[in-house]
Amino acid sequence: MNKRTSAADKPEQPLEFQLHYLSPRYWSLWLMFGISRLISGLPWKMQIGLGRRLGRMFLRVGGRRRHIAERNIALCFPELDQQQREKFLVKSYESLGIGVLEVGMAWWWSRKRLEDSWELEGLENIEQGGKGIVLLGIHQTCIEMMGATASLAVATDITYRRHKNPFYEYIQRQRRTRFNDCGRKLVDRKDVRTFVRRLKAGKIMWYLPDQDYGPKQSVFAPFMGINAATVTGAARLCRMTGSRVVPISAYRNYETGKYHIKFHPAWDDFPQGDDVRDAVRVNQYVEQIIRQYPEDYYWVHRRFKTRPEGEPKLY
Repeated sequence: MNKRTSAADKPEQPLEFQLHYLSPRYWSLWLMFGISRLISGLPWKMQIGLGRRLGRMFLRVGGRRRHIAERNIALCFPELDQQQREKFLVKSYESLGIGVLEVGMAWWWSRKRLEDSWELEGLENIEQGGKGIVLLGIHQTCIEMMGATASLAVATDITYRRHKNPFYEYIQRQRRTRFNDCGRKLVDRKDVRTFVRRLKAGKIMWYLPDQDYGPKQSVFAPFMGINAATVTGAARLCRMTGSRVVPISAYRNYETGKYHIKFHPAWDDFPQGDDVRDAVRVNQYVEQIIRQYPEDYYWVHRRFKTRPEGEPKLY
């Protein structure tokens, strides 16, 4: 086994605890994590109710994020009247509040409770045959629970954004790697070399292509009827590594109290060698999932921040 393969297979190690994390500057985070852990011990339906209330509180506070969500909903669903858009906004914020509490569930629940919380569909679609898989997801509000549960069922690497606060970064790394017997890695979303190395080693890499990261690594492709800067990373990774794309989606089943996670059939005709056509395919999939679970999308992100030259700003 060569050094590259060995590095790819090596399990991710959590950061070391630092004594200065006990200093007063981090006490607010200690309190936040403590409350999160306490709430995570409540029955699931009680946490869902609290999450809805938390989301409505976020909505009342309003501010810039509320404006962004209102604008996104108006742009993406022009067929809705004002009253329908307002109901949509409330539902989306309730889902966002639930998603905040789900971070605590994903981070503090026991392995057994996590394993009891999912319903899986389409596991046959990730039979690898020696090839890597780009697991194509989107920013649904239940993404933290989707990542925690799916990664227990399947050894899946997850891309993430490093936190600027070192104590927060320590906690999120420690909690996301605590069940690491499957050899999962957390990979910074900017670390392309590790993406490529892991995929070439036949691993499964979670990749989310549905946010606006600017024009540098993007092309413009239609999304919900609007030209949107769309990253080309999924197609580039497949070309570089010979990997396949397997889309993944999830939803909360409020009746059963479980998370239904679906691995969709692999895309046989991707990439096609044209960045715009490939971006269109990605956006069509994102739209498909959004239209199935519209209130569960992360509407507070400025999806249309980057505009083609000459077009006015949308926010």
